[in-house]
Amino acid sequence: MKILPRLSFMFIVLVFICLNQEASYIYTVTSAAAQQEKERAMIIEVSGSPYERKRQIEKEFPQLTIVQTFDTLLNALAIKGKWSELRKLERFDFILGMHPVQTYTTLTRPNLFSTLDPNIIFPEKLNQTRFTGKGIKVGVIDTGIDLNHPDLKRNYRGGFDLVDLDEEPMETTKDEGMPTTHGTHVAGIIAANGHLRGVAPNAEIYAYRALGPGGVGTSIQVIAAMERAMKDGVDIMNLSLGNTVNGPDYPTSKAVQEASKRGVAVIVANGNSGPETWTVGAPATAKAAFSVGAYEAMREEIFLYEPEKGRHIPIRSINRNAPWKLDRDYPLVTFDEEKTFTASIVLVDDDEKTLIDRVFQAIEKEAAAVIIKRTNDKPNPALNRLLEQEIPIPIGLVNKKDGEWLEKYHQDRYFKTIVNVKKDLVAPFSSRGPVTINWAIKPNILAPGVNVLSTVPNGYQVLNGTSMASPHVAGAVAIMKEAKPKWTNAQIFAALETTALRLEDEEGKLIPPHIQGSGLIRLDKALEADVLIENGLLTFGKISDYIEEVSQDVIFHNVSKENKKISFRHEESKNGLYFTLPQTFTLKPGEKKTVPVTLKTNRLFLQTGMQEGWLSVEVDHDEVLLPYILINVTDSYKKVTGFSLRLHPLKEDVYTYELYAIEDAKSIVVQLFEPDTLVYVGDLLRLENVEKGIHEDELQRNDIEYRGSFYGLIIAELDNGEIVQYEAPIYLP
Repeated sequence: MKILPRLSFMFIVLVFICLNQEASYIYTVTSAAAQQEKERAMIIEVSGSPYERKRQIEKEFPQLTIVQTFDTLLNALAIKGKWSELRKLERFDFILGMHPVQTYTTLTRPNLFSTLDPNIIFPEKLNQTRFTGKGIKVGVIDTGIDLNHPDLKRNYRGGFDLVDLDEEPMETTKDEGMPTTHGTHVAGIIAANGHLRGVAPNAEIYAYRALGPGGVGTSIQVIAAMERAMKDGVDIMNLSLGNTVNGPDYPTSKAVQEASKRGVAVIVANGNSGPETWTVGAPATAKAAFSVGAYEAMREEIFLYEPEKGRHIPIRSINRNAPWKLDRDYPLVTFDEEKTFTASIVLVDDDEKTLIDRVFQAIEKEAAAVIIKRTNDKPNPALNRLLEQEIPIPIGLVNKKDGEWLEKYHQDRYFKTIVNVKKDLVAPFSSRGPVTINWAIKPNILAPGVNVLSTVPNGYQVLNGTSMASPHVAGAVAIMKEAKPKWTNAQIFAALETTALRLEDEEGKLIPPHIQGSGLIRLDKALEADVLIENGLLTFGKISDYIEEVSQDVIFHNVSKENKKISFRHEESKNGLYFTLPQTFTLKPGEKKTVPVTLKTNRLFLQTGMQEGWLSVEVDHDEVLLPYILINVTDSYKKVTGFSLRLHPLKEDVYTYELYAIEDAKSIVVQLFEPDTLVYVGDLLRLENVEKGIHEDELQRNDIEYRGSFYGLIIAELDNGEIVQYEAPIYLP
């Protein structure tokens, strides 16, 4: 087993969209015979000069068309041609990886809500300044955009389609496969200018379609899109995409680092895998990525309360036409066609065949509300069809366990609706940090990511996700670049972090740094900042010795026209943490000063795991809180992750696989189990002496006797003797 320097066959899936509906998608892969008949698009990685390789291929295969040459973030060529000709490229030893675009055909379509939440977020609300982002180029690396949308046409300037390899980065339509809307929504948040206005309504939009049907693409397509955006001269890139691999050296994370070095401000969604810790994924894991978590202005938590048992049952209200706001106690009955439901809450199963009919029977029999008991978490098309109807009564969802409790204890009981309203929250789905290996605090900042209205093909839609939070920040950076043209990206990021609002929980305690980063973006405050604090997210790494001392330099820059006094509040030593902080100093106008913040640790007084908190700095008379974090020995992050397996794009009898080791391991074993019975089937793969990093290789299909879908268990014995494991679905075609 070897660690390969190339980037072959790595997948990155758009995971940051959280739609406010349930949808069922079915898709098929175009047959091999059909693929051979038509032209294919492919990106190939090459060693040596890509321009020399281009000449070689053009000379030997004049039937192939080389559309793009990449030489900055990767060495690669984008090629179009017949499948029979593309397969012949395999004989060149300079080809390191080949990345075809698979074609999917959608058989069903998701349904969209037609009405809007009363707590809707309009992107333009973030920008209460006179600046509009004029002259700033923003690259949207995504699913493409609706080039004909009236709110986007004015600001669209160009881009490229890395899926079809042409000059029109349009969203996938239903005729081409599973349709997409995501990139259009993201672009609208940044720079819509019509009926809806984005954060920076005069910024220039450059769209790059890196993700195809269903919002899926490869790492190579994403990196190629980033390179094309750089060549087009974008000032800012927004990447509302990612995977679940928490590591800073994943290929897309490395590409973010390189783009940042070359002067591009790269804004990345932090991910939608919260609320657990360590869930941030690449490329938000890159140190240079300005990673964005999702802020939720207000959340209503709805419960049915039964006083005799003291049971609180959470309900998800799904009918926007009639929100769940029952103002008195009601009895609850299970559905029975012989019963009357007058002034009662009716409990029904989510059976796809009977659900809609039973809901309308409950309405006809004057039910006060309907509760649907979910039997599993799988998408249910009947729920989508139900939400298309004009339903006059509240509808709520409960999980299987709570639904069964209601079935058992509902008789002769009255249930009260309780609504808890919470404000200024980090959305529960928003991925949490920190990052493994470099132990950086992520997200950097929070922005609105719940109930966000923006453009979609042929209209508008409300969506949730860090995908919606990230473009708020991309738009804000465009505003900053227009207003402060001489500021560097580091200074702009520092202004946003320094002035962000640190959020507190219901008890008045600061929400931990690994959840909120520096806090909620305040664009107006950032534009007014007098002192910028760079490297203000303090990362002291992972400690392993009993006594260690670590320092991090913090840069203070006075951008005002007056002297500014800087004072650290000296912390009392506690829990094995001993800070040595700078003495008070004064910055003259325009002066910049670098000071060390030193932390000495004693493991005897520290709990194992993540340690975090806040240091207080007074800038004149204004307090700024700097978050800090360190890891004592280890924590609950995955030690091995990112296992994937697929058929080789050109070799019919070969699988390619990939996995990511966060720590060195003596061995890693991939075991297969029957998904329904969990009966052990056999070992798919065994690796010995595995170094941390990305591992890729091939498996001969004929050497593996198993076929079909399996429950996969990846077990690793680390160098320290610890045994860790995680689960992953595995399909062997």
